[in-house]
Amino acid sequence: MKQLIRLVFAAVAVLMTAQVHAQQVRYISDDLFTYMHRGPSTQYKILGSVNSGTKVTVLETNRETGFVKVTDDRGRTGWVNSDYISNQVGLKERLPKLEKELSEVKKALANARKSSDERNATLQSSLESRNTQISELEERNTSLNKQLSTSQAEIRELRAKLDTQADDLLMKWFTYGGMVAGGGLLFGLILPHLIPRRKKRNNGWA
Repeated sequence: MKQLIRLVFAAVAVLMTAQVHAQQVRYISDDLFTYMHRGPSTQYKILGSVNSGTKVTVLETNRETGFVKVTDDRGRTGWVNSDYISNQVGLKERLPKLEKELSEVKKALANARKSSDERNATLQSSLESRNTQISELEERNTSLNKQLSTSQAEIRELRAKLDTQADDLLMKWFTYGGMVAGGGLLFGLILPHLIPRRKKRNNGWA
């Protein structure tokens, strides 16, 4: 008896599991609409059309005819061709999410561009400031080089003047020295003739 009860419970559990697995969520393909029939083929009466992207629940599959039994979002139950059933969420449901994602991407891109523009503006300003400083330093360097060249020319000119003056002074000293020496020699030759000689006495002394 207990064995029979266990078998019954096991069978019920298997049936419930099969039913849960059988009722799977699917979607009508986005690129078309299809007709819903009373039975698992086109020979049965059409109950109506099911628009593309409609969410349906698969209840049963007929592998011989390739039709599946579904329930649509309006509560209708019928058979549709399995070629028009897709695992992908319908575009009608995906579109809002895609639009939201696109909006977020555009916003992030705009922020990135704004940040990039601000960084570029800062870099451009810094570059212009550096270029101005470089130009000022180059002008100052050019001015200093000119001043240095002028100073070097003046120093060379002063040195030339000093060398000329030294040569002139040395020549003057040689001239003065020669004149003094010549004057002394001449004076030594003339002086004896200018001094009168004393007459000698008889005793030989003047």
